[in-house]
Amino acid sequence: MQHVLCLAPKGTHNIDMGYGLSAFTFCRAATVNPVVGSQVWVEDSQVAWIDGEVLEVKEGEIKVRCTSGKTVVVKPSSVYHKDTEAPPCGVDDMTKLAYLHEPGVLDNLRSRYDINEIYTYTGNILIAVNPFIKLPHLYDSHMMAQYKGAGFGELSPHPFAVADAAYRLMINEGISQSILVSGESGAGKTESTKLLMRYLAYMGGRANNAAEGRTVEQKVLESNPVLEAFGNAKTVRNNNSSRFGKFVEIQFDQSGRISGAAIRTYLLERSRVCQVSDPERNYHCFYMLCAAPPEDIQKYKLGNPREFHYLNQSNCFELEGVDELKEYRDTRRAMDVVGISSEEQEAIFRVVAAVLHLGNIEFTKGKEVDSSVPKDEKSWFHLHTAAELFMCDAKALEDSLCKRVIVTRDETITKWLDPESAALSRDALAKIVYTRLFDWLVDKINNSIGQDPDSKSLIGVLDIYGFESFKTNRVDLIE
Repeated sequence: MQHVLCLAPKGTHNIDMGYGLSAFTFCRAATVNPVVGSQVWVEDSQVAWIDGEVLEVKEGEIKVRCTSGKTVVVKPSSVYHKDTEAPPCGVDDMTKLAYLHEPGVLDNLRSRYDINEIYTYTGNILIAVNPFIKLPHLYDSHMMAQYKGAGFGELSPHPFAVADAAYRLMINEGISQSILVSGESGAGKTESTKLLMRYLAYMGGRANNAAEGRTVEQKVLESNPVLEAFGNAKTVRNNNSSRFGKFVEIQFDQSGRISGAAIRTYLLERSRVCQVSDPERNYHCFYMLCAAPPEDIQKYKLGNPREFHYLNQSNCFELEGVDELKEYRDTRRAMDVVGISSEEQEAIFRVVAAVLHLGNIEFTKGKEVDSSVPKDEKSWFHLHTAAELFMCDAKALEDSLCKRVIVTRDETITKWLDPESAALSRDALAKIVYTRLFDWLVDKINNSIGQDPDSKSLIGVLDIYGFESFKTNRVDLIE
């Protein structure tokens, strides 16, 4: 199994060594009997680790003069040898380091990052540090041609080398392979996964015959923007964060050509549909649809995203450098490629619009005890619009929100819901509908791509979404 570990530098990368390395395990052996004059690393509250020179060694404590100018007294257990022979630009494979401990690894990553070398090996593990800028020259067809057939480690560290190694092992040994992409949110896992898939499509692709339509590899690659539109959102740390896990299984025939594929998704963050924290956003598709051409806006009775409860809980409505109208059109084109018809596309966006209208239905007390009804004319408008878009009876939709039906062995009991419970019922319906829509999209893409029951081997790429730590975290339980 190959492993790509993605990292996101925290703070100013020139001085801050606080990289997110929670997924990496270190051998953190302390120095043994440090002597006066030794170059060491000591822990620092500001930059995680700082280097210095040992001035004095006493039983139970060591005095170190740091390169920052301050002198500290620390315990031997928090002191680590510094490799004074390591090149200033770092090494491309960290197994070459004299000391494979946390400060040594972090310093090497920082040294390479400062000279725009964002990839580093640790044996057969590729560590990728997010540059937060586009580097197209690293990923063009010329670069893919260079890594084709090259031995692992012969060229500079790169995701293409990882993908090539997996492909060669599969071809030469006839054994299926897997590539794990892990890291914190915002570390670049989704982009790394797309690069791996691009290279596998390059190696296992075939010339497209216009009569045959789109190839399997084209459909696999074009599934990315579709899934991103409906499963990605802006979070605190990432403007395009995957809020679901994805396992892509690429199947190959006897000659090493892509013959089929399957996409499996996990753990879609349902709560985001109706609960968004500032300055985050809901899923991209909602904002795309609000920026659609005028004829679509009129058809779905949409408007400014600030008008919708499921979007205006946050003050972030736009992303810098992102044209939502262009994204909407690109998503529609990608849907064409993966085999989603125009009629199906209309139905998809009709459901997305209906969810937005559903969120604008407010409730007030009804005539019955502990009952509820839509609050005002605005709520009635959104109720009727949602029913029209869902293609269901408005009264049936109202009853589903304002009443609960309890079926026992002997009878069926209808219970009124108070306004607060009706609002919870509304949000539950929105989450379930959106989740079913997402699952339907994945199934539709898989049916369009097609699986090969006779495939000889496969390569799986797992991109599990990154978790973020907040003061308050919540788990969205199934209602």
